[in-house]
Amino acid sequence: MKGSTLERVEFRIPISQGAVMVFERVYRLTSIPALVFGFVMWVATAVHAQSIGLLRDADIEHGLTQLAAPVLSAAGLNPKRVRILVVNQSTLNAFVIDQRTIFIHYGLILKVKSPEMLQAVIAHEASHITNGHLARRLENLRSARSAAGLGAALALLAAAAGGGEAAAGIALGTRSSAERNFLSHTRAEESAADRTAATILYQAGIPVQGMVDVHQLFAGQEVLSAANQDPYTRSHPLSRDRIRAAKAFVASYGDRGAYDPQATYWLDRVQGKLSAFLRAPKWTMRRAASDPFEDVKHMREAVAYHRTNKLDKALASIDRALRLRPQDGFYHELRGQFLMENRRWSQALATYNRAVQYVPRDPLILASLGRAQLASGQPSAALKTLERARSIDFRNNALLRDMAQAYAKTGQNGMASLVTAERYALRGRLSDAGVHAKRASGLLPNGSAAWRRAQDVLIAAERYEKRKKR
Repeated sequence: MKGSTLERVEFRIPISQGAVMVFERVYRLTSIPALVFGFVMWVATAVHAQSIGLLRDADIEHGLTQLAAPVLSAAGLNPKRVRILVVNQSTLNAFVIDQRTIFIHYGLILKVKSPEMLQAVIAHEASHITNGHLARRLENLRSARSAAGLGAALALLAAAAGGGEAAAGIALGTRSSAERNFLSHTRAEESAADRTAATILYQAGIPVQGMVDVHQLFAGQEVLSAANQDPYTRSHPLSRDRIRAAKAFVASYGDRGAYDPQATYWLDRVQGKLSAFLRAPKWTMRRAASDPFEDVKHMREAVAYHRTNKLDKALASIDRALRLRPQDGFYHELRGQFLMENRRWSQALATYNRAVQYVPRDPLILASLGRAQLASGQPSAALKTLERARSIDFRNNALLRDMAQAYAKTGQNGMASLVTAERYALRGRLSDAGVHAKRASGLLPNGSAAWRRAQDVLIAAERYEKRKKR
């Protein structure tokens, strides 16, 4: 599974012999200008504590997009503008922190038993966007004037993003008025989001029973018994209340949703690829044989072989999947990954080129093609491809690393320093970003667009340094 995007730290962790998965960390700051404007002083000191590890893969994100499209359309959102990203957490959770991204923990994706359950989760998070909850939550945070109140509110956001320590602290019962006020708003918003989500599913023709099922799944994950919980200090209503409300909706309006074989396929493919990279290869091989979709079965086996350094078998398996779906650019991309990670540069390059033919605008696949061009000694071609990928997804950290190398190899040292500065800034390493931004400012034409980008990073870094000295 390859990485490539958003505001995050990237670090390679061996999964097993012969396999590497790239994890990335997304920060609540969403752009370089955001580092300069709006709460810079506060965020720069807190950014590391509020980061989210991501798993990036073009195939998985495409599958999630297919599942989300009817939900987002029914919610009045553009499916092409709202991304579904996978969080590297095994817990059952999902959340939004802006209007263009829905985050879902991989644990929840692997746990759901039907596409309707996952679509219910997406509908709930989409409801937070359409109902304007994000703006109201920011206002509620601002109203928590004391340091303790603000800290509690931020802890709640961390808990919503999967921070167990923050959630545990709240469960123990901090009782500031700011916290309780924030929680009361949050619980009301969650209930409203549930009601809106049920309507969205109904309008999209997706069985609302999926919402009942997902609430029942969460009910089994309650940390404390209901008798020991204070419902007023929970960020979500009790699961039993949410189940009751969902059942009441079905009883009142009926459930006109129908089974969708395409949704079933995409959920199986997403779960199959996630589990193939996250579970032990032996586990994958035991279960792949019974997969209901032949191409997904071969894909899962291919990943298992790749992770155990059996390149020939991995290629044979993915080629069997490609015979069933010859124009599937995502299977071509996976084949390219096998070759790339085994240093078969020219073969990987040819395979990635085929992938781009079928999926010409996927930024992760374009980034992979650029990386293969760079490894094959074609830095100029790589730079064009990487710039094209960045125009679609401008915050891809791995892409920025490759782009800096391509600029350096083509003699554009000022641009190499600028891209490196932006990469460090998006990783939250503002001190390092400042060093490279200063170097870029000295090499780039004064007043040019690139020079102004370097100045943005430099200003953010200088403010961060001043904040540290206080």
